[in-house]
Amino acid sequence: MAVMTQQQTTTSKDENGSYFNADHFELMQSIMYPHKAKKGAYLFWEGEDAGKLYYIRSGRVKLLKSTEDGRNLILSIMRQGDLFGELGSFGEGLNSFSAEIIEDADIGIIQKKDLEVLLYQHGDFAVEFMKWMAMMHQTTQSKFRDLLFYGKQGALASTLIRMSNSYGVHCTEGTRLNIKLTNAEIADMIGATRESVNRMLSAFKDEGIVEMKNGKLVIRRMEDLRYVCNCPKYPACPKEICRI
Repeated sequence: MAVMTQQQTTTSKDENGSYFNADHFELMQSIMYPHKAKKGAYLFWEGEDAGKLYYIRSGRVKLLKSTEDGRNLILSIMRQGDLFGELGSFGEGLNSFSAEIIEDADIGIIQKKDLEVLLYQHGDFAVEFMKWMAMMHQTTQSKFRDLLFYGKQGALASTLIRMSNSYGVHCTEGTRLNIKLTNAEIADMIGATRESVNRMLSAFKDEGIVEMKNGKLVIRRMEDLRYVCNCPKYPACPKEICRI
């Protein structure tokens, strides 16, 4: 979930859904230690000891969950300004997912013990941190809802909408997705096969819902995607929840 930069001074949510104001973000910065990571490296693995948060200063990170048959499902693609990680509820706890660097990254790492000191010392920061945690849970739950209740086509439609909120740029044809993902990677986001994603995207193209232009996917009729995944128009999900 994105957090505010030091230049932002408002205490309300920004367009990225931030819940940390400038002063509190500076507190978090003060306990981060820097870590540089190259594309293809892993920040951590599923099953390792949890207890850290990771703030992306630059680069991108893919969060992966392993299945019993050895497949990796893509939970999220985190980018500059995002904060993620697991602290463990009781005891030390273990990471429930892995984090792979997909674009050279500059990461700020926060240790659980250092964060706890800030939470004890600054009650207003603790409130903002609780809001951030609640938003992270809502984001995860909304993704599982789409996967479980609206089938593969609904899950694909939901994923395209989330991609548009995170990486979409308005253009004359509609919304262009400024992120390149293979159909296999999209399949890993919705628990489907590459072949089924090929078929569903072809159907969307035939219906004029999406098109490919200059190597980028363009969503022409967003409302049709919303209909497929039963996405409510009013009240619409905030973009900090409806994100990839």
